[in-house]
Amino acid sequence: MLYGAPTARRRDAQRNRAAILEAASEVLATGDVVALMPEIARRAGVGQATLYRHFADRHALISAVITYQLDLLDARAAAHAHPAEFRGLLCEVLHHQIAVRGLVSLVRRLETGVQERYRRRLIAAFTMPLNRAREHGYVRDDLVPADLALLFAMVQGVAEATEDVAAARAAADRAVDLMLDGVFRAGPPD
Repeated sequence: MLYGAPTARRRDAQRNRAAILEAASEVLATGDVVALMPEIARRAGVGQATLYRHFADRHALISAVITYQLDLLDARAAAHAHPAEFRGLLCEVLHHQIAVRGLVSLVRRLETGVQERYRRRLIAAFTMPLNRAREHGYVRDDLVPADLALLFAMVQGVAEATEDVAAARAAADRAVDLMLDGVFRAGPPD
């Protein structure tokens, strides 16, 4: 570090951090936080010392994983530039929410202010694609970005309704289909 300026991470350190975030995303998706750190280090192919060098504790790791998942979401939303692609984007993200229901449950246990910050970032990722889809007639005229929070909450409620992962996934998949049919117009825009 030169005069307080942070230095760039070495490439191996960048790879390790990425591997840790991927492994942590997988473990946290199941909701298993009991043996969290050792299991994540094992799956990432790094030692626990390396894991703790990047993330001082479980809370720092969970926060980094949530931020990482939101970064991935931002990239997905940016890649779906055409208004007609909004249904596919929303469908993909709602199904991903089902796959990572354990992580979403962890977020719901955070302080209200922290939850709200993540919720705002989630909605912000969808604001432009939603507005484009609405302007081009692909979604209901009255659909606003804040309505997306309702969709996410409904899917999470269905996904958490049972401990049986397969049953929860089937019910949530059906809920996603029903919700999207209510949000999107039946045919191509005029």
